[in-house]
Amino acid sequence: MLTRGAQVRADAQAVGRPPEVAGGPAAPRRTRQAVLAAGLVAALGLLVLAGLASVALGARAVPPATVLDAFLAPDGSNDHTVVRQLRVPRTLLGIGVGAALGLAGALMQSLTRNPLADPGLLGINQGAALGVTVALGLLGVSDPAGYVWFAFAGAALTSVVVFSLGSAGRSGAGPVRLALAGVAVGMALTAASSAILRMDAQTFDRMRFWLTGSLAGQDAGTLVRLAPFMAAGLAVGLLLGRPLNTLSLGDDAGRALGVAVTRTRVLAAVAVTLLCGSATAAAGPLWFVGLAVPHAVRAVVGPDQRWVLPYSALVAPVLLLTADVAGRLVARPGEVQVGIMCALLGAPVFILMARRRRIAAL
Repeated sequence: MLTRGAQVRADAQAVGRPPEVAGGPAAPRRTRQAVLAAGLVAALGLLVLAGLASVALGARAVPPATVLDAFLAPDGSNDHTVVRQLRVPRTLLGIGVGAALGLAGALMQSLTRNPLADPGLLGINQGAALGVTVALGLLGVSDPAGYVWFAFAGAALTSVVVFSLGSAGRSGAGPVRLALAGVAVGMALTAASSAILRMDAQTFDRMRFWLTGSLAGQDAGTLVRLAPFMAAGLAVGLLLGRPLNTLSLGDDAGRALGVAVTRTRVLAAVAVTLLCGSATAAAGPLWFVGLAVPHAVRAVVGPDQRWVLPYSALVAPVLLLTADVAGRLVARPGEVQVGIMCALLGAPVFILMARRRRIAAL
């Protein structure tokens, strides 16, 4: 019979290890670590392929040789201009936005121990979108470096409101309560954004595609202005894998094992705000990326956050770029916005999860 202190120490030895190998011999653990590391390299390779497809494919296909010439020997031709000034910034922005949303979803699901936590489902993206709408529609702030602060404020305030509503009462912040609170708050915020847009036809024309979720229409300047915020959020979030593993045992066990619980939660909240605010400011409110990708990743790598977080940051932009390319191909010479394509791809996953009534372990 283990005492509580001995049990905590035993749990500490297992923290951060997949359950099936915790306490096992060192060789199988090293083998699994090598396999997971190889999987990260494979995910990076898929991201490179998705990026190349995003540059080469679209309403007008550009041969690979022409894409290469656009970088090595640009001559100012129409194809080279499309590649360098439109598709490359769009692809890099898709990589940043996808990584931000994937990591934000994984952080939220781990921090709240809520399998339904997602920047879109909990209304955080809608809060950031309302902030941008206020900045553009009411205050005339048109520079991304300016309205991104409104996106941060909207994301942070929405997080506080949703978690306050979802935690009210004796039962606490259960998954269903948080999801219901997020959906209700998100609908209210979307209605507020729509009301502001109806007041100004010019602002509505400028934002109607952005509110659907789109990577189109953003130049390299937008990426340069928002990249520092995305990079900061990614750096902070990726460093939280080990303390989040410990907190999965509960707050009391986390404190007993030396984790600064409050600091970890604050850093995670800051990371989520930076990631969601910058991603929404760049591409609009996107659904399902932050919900579906972490679940798919955990089904492969297990619950260890030290692997779930980087995998989510790599797999999510693959999904986003694939959806963006598909949206450009299915409606030539026009395109279907990436927000619509992500919903089309993510909705079946969400329905499957609901039908099976089983969520990957956190």
